[in-house]
Amino acid sequence: MKMTNVLRGISCLTSLGIAGFAHAQAPDVVRQIFMLTNQDRQEHGLPALRWESALAAAARGHADRMVRERSLSHQYPGEAELITRAATAGAHFQAIAENVAVGPNPQSIERDWMHSTPHRANILDPRMNAIGIAVAGRGGSLYAVEDFEQSSEVVTVEQVEQRVRALLRARNVDASAPSGPAEQACAREHGVPQGTSVRSIVRFEAPDLTQLPGQVAQQIRDGDFKEAAVGACASQSGQAFTTYRVAILFY
Repeated sequence: MKMTNVLRGISCLTSLGIAGFAHAQAPDVVRQIFMLTNQDRQEHGLPALRWESALAAAARGHADRMVRERSLSHQYPGEAELITRAATAGAHFQAIAENVAVGPNPQSIERDWMHSTPHRANILDPRMNAIGIAVAGRGGSLYAVEDFEQSSEVVTVEQVEQRVRALLRARNVDASAPSGPAEQACAREHGVPQGTSVRSIVRFEAPDLTQLPGQVAQQIRDGDFKEAAVGACASQSGQAFTTYRVAILFY
């Protein structure tokens, strides 16, 4: 068996189409790899990965490409990288990883992944909570792709703002000022909206809304700010990772 791996930096199985197999066989091949991977995780005290159809779609396109190329790779000429493939398919993630292999059957593929240090690390990564798998067949061999992700929650602009306000309130900052000026500032790279009495502004992008970035905490300490406005907007990073863009205006 030949294998390759890329380390982290994310439906109904019967709906999967797998090149080179009869329709009745295709879902079973994918299901076996899915079950074997979760079995290995559970044997090491880790929770099972949930099935993510967006990851499966990304994996399916790559598996078909591997068959056409008759080789293993994480990226062929003219093909997008894993991060972009997964994001384009609709996945939302903070971390992502991929295992690819060719072998005679699901058991052999999973066994060899578990005996390869980097592949095993992906399977047993405690951060990962979702998986999508695809298999394509050629000449009696199975070309397998499994994409893992640490999923990001999809929230609205209003929900992002509410969560950041709550974090500010926990630091004794009243963040009830109107969000409009802060949303305008969020959409800009520099400058402060006209007509505001802003003393300081912080813009940031983060994949996690459970705590304030260090730069915000530092601003609160240094400026002794007690009032603020929070505005969220679409990320401008150009990255495929799910991030939340926020501007905080301190008064």
